[in-house]
Amino acid sequence: MFERRITVEDVLETVRAGETIEEYPSDMPLPSRLLLGWIGSRPLHVVAAHDPQTGNRIIITAYEPEFGSMGARFSKEEVDEVRNLPEWRDATR
Repeated sequence: MFERRITVEDVLETVRAGETIEEYPSDMPLPSRLLLGWIGSRPLHVVAAHDPQTGNRIIITAYEPEFGSMGARFSKEEVDEVRNLPEWRDATR
């Protein structure tokens, strides 16, 4: 995570307030879901599972998605809007 410039706080905020964009009910040993959060203007994907017996959430991975690989998860307008933000342009130089 730290190599990707993702903090524990970023992940926790995405788990707390992010939008579920895909569910994986057949994942083993626990069902998981893909969450989308926004850290400022940066999109963040977190894959997390929930253990109903213990109440624990297990973070599987966290990463900043690339717009070219997101397919239908974002509209073209959303992608264009983020790409036009000064923070995004500065980060991709």
